[in-house]
Amino acid sequence: MNSQKFCSLHTHTIFCDGRDDVETMCRAAYEKKLDSIGFSAHAPIDRQIGAQSDWNLKDEKVAEYVSEVLAARERWHDKLKVFLGYEADYIKGRRSPLDADITELNLDYIIGSVHYLFPADFNAKASGARFFTVDGSKEEFENGLNEGFNGDAKALMHCYYDAQLEMIEAGGFDILGHPDLLKKNCHGKNYWTDEEEAVRQKEVALAAGKAGIIIEVNTGGINRKKISDVYPSLSFLRIISEYNIPVLITADAHCAGDINGNYNIALNTIKLADIKEHYILSDKINKKLIWHKEEIL
Repeated sequence: MNSQKFCSLHTHTIFCDGRDDVETMCRAAYEKKLDSIGFSAHAPIDRQIGAQSDWNLKDEKVAEYVSEVLAARERWHDKLKVFLGYEADYIKGRRSPLDADITELNLDYIIGSVHYLFPADFNAKASGARFFTVDGSKEEFENGLNEGFNGDAKALMHCYYDAQLEMIEAGGFDILGHPDLLKKNCHGKNYWTDEEEAVRQKEVALAAGKAGIIIEVNTGGINRKKISDVYPSLSFLRIISEYNIPVLITADAHCAGDINGNYNIALNTIKLADIKEHYILSDKINKKLIWHKEEIL
């Protein structure tokens, strides 16, 4: 692993739900000999969803976030590549990576993710349904499943992958974030068959490939001891491999100690999926991302 180049583009700091500041994360990336680091604060959502989030960047902190990352880029320019990004949620009818407040920032890159779900009748207040995060607490997930989907886990699963497909079709982002995130609260539940989910995962992989989007292999669930494997799973990665979709290894780091956490597991998993290379963000020139292909040894 040490003979290969790696980057860490999915990185959270104290500006959102991370535990360390920008400088500490840069120092950790440099000490781990990473080729680059990218900061991907959770884009603000309070105004858009009409509720307070305790894990997203606040609107009043956006300018400070941008300034701090750009300042770090200057400080580290001869030692470490530093990129400015967002992790932007897609919440149907409420939030999208294409929203003006995001696009006007001229970010280096955007990770598009689906965390929030709500049923089709969300606006029918009498139903008692509410939106919820698929990777939140088990209690939040179970309440969302029961209140919003009448306990129908298959309907929830289809809603999740539908949201990803809608986000990919809409565009406005470069990297698809943890594309089977819902497994965090579904592992071992037998809510649906592997075959049923594989059909949806194939649709996501094909759509991402057509749109020219890179799919991240995310070790964040392992780093935080929530799951024992990467997002996406080995079976999903085999679908990704079959259709030659490019992948990027990320740590979804929320602290300096996880800046390249469990990259060895990610590397071994993509090898098992018969994926031959992973990608590193090398530069951005004339608004175009320059990716370096790193052959897997």
